[in-house]
Amino acid sequence: MQATATVQADNERTIVTEWRFQPGESTGYHRHAYDYVIVPLTTGKLKLTGPDGETIGELVAGRSYFRDAGVEHDVTNINDYEFAFVEVEFKDGGPK
Repeated sequence: MQATATVQADNERTIVTEWRFQPGESTGYHRHAYDYVIVPLTTGKLKLTGPDGETIGELVAGRSYFRDAGVEHDVTNINDYEFAFVEVEFKDGGPK
């Protein structure tokens, strides 16, 4: 089951995408081409499946975090409610 991605802005410097996940939905395995910030709209847990296995991320609404380009993973909502976050990608911060 695929999460819903809605691109809110896409210009020469950034891509802003709102992600909404119903219980059990995921992004699909992907690699981040750009540095990015996640802004959780919901508090809850997400399962992250990457090359090193699975981890559980605990996100808090409004508590943002930054990651460098190159992260590879699938992100799955393991809550029993809808989970949402906004992802801001920085096109000028691609692979080094």
